[in-house]
Amino acid sequence: MKATVRHGLILLLTMAMMALSVTAHAERQVLDRVVAIVDDDVILQTELNARVNTIVGRLSAQGTGLPPRQLLEERVLDQLISESIQLQMAGQMGMRISDNELNETLSNIARSNNLTLAQFEEQLAEEGVTYQQAREQIRNEMLSSRVQQRRVGNRVRITDREVENYLQAQAGRGPDAAEYRLAYIYLQVDDPGNETEVDQVRAKAQNLRQQILDGRDFREVAVAESDAGNALEGGDMGWRTDSQLPSLVAPIVPEMEVGVPSEVLENNSGFHLVIVMDKRGGEQQMVIQQHRVRHILVRPSEAVTEAQAETRIRDIYRQLQDGAEFATLARELSDDPVSGSDGGNLGWVSPGQMVPAFEQAMLDAEVGELSGPVRSQFGWHILEVEERRQQDVTAENRQSQARQAIYQRKFETELQNWLREIRDEAFVEFKGEYADLDPAREESDPS
Repeated sequence: MKATVRHGLILLLTMAMMALSVTAHAERQVLDRVVAIVDDDVILQTELNARVNTIVGRLSAQGTGLPPRQLLEERVLDQLISESIQLQMAGQMGMRISDNELNETLSNIARSNNLTLAQFEEQLAEEGVTYQQAREQIRNEMLSSRVQQRRVGNRVRITDREVENYLQAQAGRGPDAAEYRLAYIYLQVDDPGNETEVDQVRAKAQNLRQQILDGRDFREVAVAESDAGNALEGGDMGWRTDSQLPSLVAPIVPEMEVGVPSEVLENNSGFHLVIVMDKRGGEQQMVIQQHRVRHILVRPSEAVTEAQAETRIRDIYRQLQDGAEFATLARELSDDPVSGSDGGNLGWVSPGQMVPAFEQAMLDAEVGELSGPVRSQFGWHILEVEERRQQDVTAENRQSQARQAIYQRKFETELQNWLREIRDEAFVEFKGEYADLDPAREESDPS
């Protein structure tokens, strides 16, 4: 009898444990169910919810209207799929973001917003984002950016003739051209040869423009409707100088009124709307302090320990103090083969060209006096500032900006093409309530 009772109790306990296990497993499935398979990765419901909540918090803080929740989820899911493809590429290419690099980036973000890291963390919490979530999101954005630069940057070529033509086109605007804070809506045409589709997208663009004229917030429309990569940021393109304006809108932006959307613009990829959210003053003369400097480098290596490198650099410093010729020692002893072969000469150095430790020593040095030894990430340096000057680099800066503007225009076009290519080539399968988003299922649906 006792054995029977014991057996019954064990059976009941076993069934109860199984029921609890099934219930717990079911709850985990509800919390973390797969919403999409992307090649060798999956996107979970919790990931989607977290990203949607982050975007809702940010847009609400900006006072931007929100589209229906379902539409927002679909757009965010599309963004997550694109990110997943790029992050898998980063893994295949062996790309990594170290914790030190990530920490430095977070510090720079906080500093650029005039916040301490603690204040930055508090601001994130107000938007419903934990510091750890922000770290991982920024890490992923850095990886995606590197993949884009590697894969898309190689497609962009800029000739000297293009730079010259660009500067000539800008010359008529004078030195005081304004800067513009732009927002942008892009409606893609999948098949430019299909006149019916082109007409439909054109009509949609005109309708959206009218809605904006009637009072609907431009950024809200961008979030809900734009096919551009910055749609979930309200189409915000940041501040752009004349030289940085996309070629499609460059002729019209200087004449546009703040807050009034452009006419519908068309090119071979689709239809576009742009709005000037704000304007401010333009280019100023750029005068910088330059240093003509030379150095001797001793670099630690597998054959030279840190202590040995420091001993060597201090011995070189004593030789220089005793009257040895700087150029001679640089040619004989410097571990920088390029400058060493020229007596240690680095030429005229502008702000930001050198690593921080070297630059600070250069700024603190008196002209004609030895400075060092100084430790940088490259090794131990002795340096000498031979001359300082104030240099007007307005023309050089204008040319650099022109080259960067041309690059950015071409890069943005190539990026959109590349993102479509990698999405088309990837295996994507939607699950659960999102299965209706699967184009393959729509094509095979007999209804």
